[in-house]
Amino acid sequence: MSSVTWDQVLAWRMRRQFVETAEAASPLEIARRLAGVQAQVASAAEFAVAVRQRTPAAGAVAGALLQERTLVKTWAARGTLHLLPSDEAAAHLVLCSAVRNWEKPSWQRNFGATPADLEAIAAAASDALAGGAALTREELAQAVVDETGSQHLAEVLGSGWGTLLKPLAWWGVLCYGPSQGTRVTFTSPAHWLPGWTGLPAMENAARTVIHGYLGAHGPATPDMFDNWLMRKQNRKGDVKAWFAAAEDGLATVEVEGVPMYVLEEHRDELLDTEPTTSVRLLGAFDQYVLGAGTGATYLVPAEHRNQVSRTAGWISPVVLYQGRVAGVWEPKDGDLAVTAFEDVPAGPLKDEVNRLRPLLS
Repeated sequence: MSSVTWDQVLAWRMRRQFVETAEAASPLEIARRLAGVQAQVASAAEFAVAVRQRTPAAGAVAGALLQERTLVKTWAARGTLHLLPSDEAAAHLVLCSAVRNWEKPSWQRNFGATPADLEAIAAAASDALAGGAALTREELAQAVVDETGSQHLAEVLGSGWGTLLKPLAWWGVLCYGPSQGTRVTFTSPAHWLPGWTGLPAMENAARTVIHGYLGAHGPATPDMFDNWLMRKQNRKGDVKAWFAAAEDGLATVEVEGVPMYVLEEHRDELLDTEPTTSVRLLGAFDQYVLGAGTGATYLVPAEHRNQVSRTAGWISPVVLYQGRVAGVWEPKDGDLAVTAFEDVPAGPLKDEVNRLRPLLS
């Protein structure tokens, strides 16, 4: 079996993810290449796209979401909001739904809803959105109450973070629609997204998502994929079956002695990749970090993990040197304040700061 080093892997990922060199890529092309862009913080998602573009255009992400509708905003990997290609979103939803965490007694105690409650909410929401309506959270909750007569369901729907709406998103009932001022709305993907054909079979979904993940974040093991998808909450047998369904087009390489999967079409390119010496800055919640996870010590030094993965789930903007996280940064008084973990070449760092500064204005 052919072997590569982590230095090669990280250089290859940077190239694949438009990090090593910004490209003339659209928001759709970037989201597709990255297997989604985390959008829990909307400005972070916009920055993740802009930093990868040779000539960023203001409003490009909004245009892809609202005018072209080539992107959709919905809950996906790890139960967090993502921008996904509209024609691949259903596959992500199907794999996310396999976690079925709402069936666990602890989930039901924490969020006050049973599987039967969720099914009732889903049925009422489907009816309310059937005509292509875009409803705010309050309007959707009222529609559920009007149809079911249950104030209990209205109360649990009013909880924060959209916890009870995530399964509905994964079942294809709703996705984000156009905002009403500062208020988000939800609409039916069947009406909102051009070409929506419903949810695919699990095997087809697995192939789409696994190949998409490996195309950006490979080489990887099934365990690494499962950590990215749902923080290892899936059944091991399910993950094994997904990789079996996706095996056509996969190859294996050893990464410093550990066998991992890579797309067959990328294998030779990976083997020929030379390590990088570049310095790059990425924003908060960037997919380059999230694809591996902050627990990946080959990317994030263990002794500095708490500076990257902070309280309340915040993932810091990072400094990359030779593909690894070598520091963090934050906007400050119209500039960037960098905290390096190691010696980072001053000249390349200054050039990168200058490149990113206009994106902060």
